[in-house]
Amino acid sequence: MLTQPLLDKLVQLRLPAFHDGLQEQLNNPKYTELSFEERLALLVDMEVTRRHDRRIQRLIKTAAFPQSATLEDLELSASRGLERRFVLELAQGNWIDQHLNTLVLGPTGSGKSFLSCVLGLSACRTNHSVRYFRTSRLFFQLAQSRLEGSFPTLLASLAKIDLLILDDWMRDPISASETRDLLEILDDRFGHVSTLVASQVPVGDWFSRFPDLTHADAILDRVVHNAYRLNLTGDSQRKVRSPIPMSST
Repeated sequence: MLTQPLLDKLVQLRLPAFHDGLQEQLNNPKYTELSFEERLALLVDMEVTRRHDRRIQRLIKTAAFPQSATLEDLELSASRGLERRFVLELAQGNWIDQHLNTLVLGPTGSGKSFLSCVLGLSACRTNHSVRYFRTSRLFFQLAQSRLEGSFPTLLASLAKIDLLILDDWMRDPISASETRDLLEILDDRFGHVSTLVASQVPVGDWFSRFPDLTHADAILDRVVHNAYRLNLTGDSQRKVRSPIPMSST
């Protein structure tokens, strides 16, 4: 007689897994063999697990990865410049807890974006907040927010993200205003959270690509000196994975 009101209250309290688990226990006689504490523990575990899974899915959705890339799909081989133990260690996310950075480097098509998404998804799975941006699109969003008067709000939100992924770093020319915005972002984040930079441009060429060398020095000081490095090599992954057979002539 009290069952339905109890189930209704569980819905009101937003305990859906507890609700579903209780219904299962009521309809399955095998649970009568368990003590009250054992049955309650099962229900609590179900609720905790479902809430954890839902949080991970929210983190993944918010990260806005451009492609589905999992650690299980990553080809870990010496021919690509990937040391299995090192990549698996980065996937555990301890470097994010220590507020360090990671640089993913390599020529066009070497799989930098895929690897960046792999590490980003792994970070979500270890309960870290992540945002992925192509650097040029982040600059566009910053410019738009300044016009709309929401620039400080956007900066504040970027400062709180556990892992900020900046893909295609230094691929396009960078203006003086974009340089200042980038320094603002990195200054807020340095020592507090982590940044992953993916670039086809060698680190040694970054400095000269900034229009203001003072700002360049400050930016690189916040990105490079406390960063792990992954240097990808080998053939273009787009070529390797192309469904169109390559001509031998």
